[in-house]
Amino acid sequence: MIETIVLDVGETITRDDRYWTSWADWLDIPRHTLSALVGAVVARGLDNAEALRLARPGVDVAAEYDAREAAGRGEHLDESDLYADVRPALAALRQAGVRVIIAGNQTARVGELLRGLDLPADLIVTSGDWGVAKPEPAFFERVIEVAQSEPGATAYVGDHPANDVYPAKAAGLRVAHLRRGPWGCLWADDPDVVAAADWRIDSLADLIPIVSR
Repeated sequence: MIETIVLDVGETITRDDRYWTSWADWLDIPRHTLSALVGAVVARGLDNAEALRLARPGVDVAAEYDAREAAGRGEHLDESDLYADVRPALAALRQAGVRVIIAGNQTARVGELLRGLDLPADLIVTSGDWGVAKPEPAFFERVIEVAQSEPGATAYVGDHPANDVYPAKAAGLRVAHLRRGPWGCLWADDPDVVAAADWRIDSLADLIPIVSR
């Protein structure tokens, strides 16, 4: 029986559209160009930030992030960034008696923005809050701590094989791979992902029958 559901953020809870278009605009890169480069690094299994480095060789991503914040063009999230199934699915999970946690690889600022949306979740936390990021085992150790349930009764939901599926499974958690966003769609039928995931879902609404069994 699943007692706790823990959800990734990017392309699980939120769309990444604003994230990448804001970077394209800041670095004066055509949006289509950066979008294509994101697809390329996804297909090669590289870190997302490599798309920025391909577009602007030698760019200091951390320094540019600070400069964006200082210029008032930093990270932003609002209701329009949420996938349509987020609020109803999370509310239904809580109504079913499941503890709902949102925990992903985002900055502390994104954690503040998410908490400001008043989502139906028991806890919202980011790698920036914890000081450790996926796929590090320590991230999933923290997930297990806050889950308040045994690893076998905790399911991690995410789209990214290397950051979500494999390390969550290695930590002893149950795993739902979400076919959403470039990572989720590209790797959905990969044999290793299929073998590792306990469930393959197309919507967060698919979690409801899983926890109701």
